[in-house]
Amino acid sequence: MNNTMIYNGYTARVEFDPRDNIFVGRVLGITDSISFHGETVADLTEDFHQAVEHYLADCKVTGRAAEKPASGKLMLRVPPEVHAAAAIAAQASGKSLNQWASEALAQAAHA
Repeated sequence: MNNTMIYNGYTARVEFDPRDNIFVGRVLGITDSISFHGETVADLTEDFHQAVEHYLADCKVTGRAAEKPASGKLMLRVPPEVHAAAAIAAQASGKSLNQWASEALAQAAHA
């Protein structure tokens, strides 16, 4: 079972709550809290879309920027030997370290 949903650039994790017999979801990757629920997949999907739209509208009304799940900038701290090995692997493949790391992260994230 795929336990994620995506809408308007926001990804949510969904779980089934057997006690209440409903699906519950929470948007990932932002510090603001966006949660939703539904008894059926259709209800869950509709509530997810409404929750994201409500969040975006609330941000606009209150004059604050809506958080996006990721900016595209990532700072990592790795051991020096990992950094060196990654740099060598990138050079060997004819890529920049950024290109090589981006491809490696994408492959790992979608595995």
